[in-house]
Amino acid sequence: MSGILNSSIARKFAMALSAFFLMFFLLQHFVINVTSIFPNNGATFNKLSHFMGTNALIQYALQPVLIFGVVFHFVMGFVLEIKNNNARAIKYAKNNGAANSTWMSRNMIWTGLAILAFIVLHFIDFWFPEINTKFIQGDWSGMHNGQLRYFHELQEKFVNPARVGVYIVAFVFLALHLLHGFDSAFQSVGANNKYTKGLKTFGKLYAILIPLGFIVIALFHHFNH
Repeated sequence: MSGILNSSIARKFAMALSAFFLMFFLLQHFVINVTSIFPNNGATFNKLSHFMGTNALIQYALQPVLIFGVVFHFVMGFVLEIKNNNARAIKYAKNNGAANSTWMSRNMIWTGLAILAFIVLHFIDFWFPEINTKFIQGDWSGMHNGQLRYFHELQEKFVNPARVGVYIVAFVFLALHLLHGFDSAFQSVGANNKYTKGLKTFGKLYAILIPLGFIVIALFHHFNH
């Protein structure tokens, strides 16, 4: 870890790899969540959620990796921000930094903090109760009142309009974060070639459509609970 922290290039590369990992997880998370609005009363969502929640490989191997990835990404983001502060101060003293960068790139730390706050809320809402049910109470059945509980629990989370509002704001911040983060991650791993234009387009679509999709899911359940 100390070697990574002492090298600017290595820090950015490691940050990019963690970003790719988290973007892949976000896509997978969206694919599962979007099934909750399928017209089968949550049957597909229940099955997928139960599989993800009880599969030993996911629970004991991939889940710890995911948690490490989240922590690593945010810690590395703070490290990069601190390391770059002095360089930015010198650069901005010579010219107008705002004229040479986007709002998203100048405020990655703030959008990141907003996302981190949401992740903490998300853990309190979903992950901690799951850990309590499965690892403390020892109930891996996924059942409640004779049926799989995941779809009903998801619906209940979106009844409160204040919670839905926080959810929407968080995903707006995520979209802003991704609009810069996607391009930055590919630049950090040296992906500047004939595919750059296509990657930028894909990155913009991902940054807008995935957060928008999560917002649509939240609103759907809020108005149809």
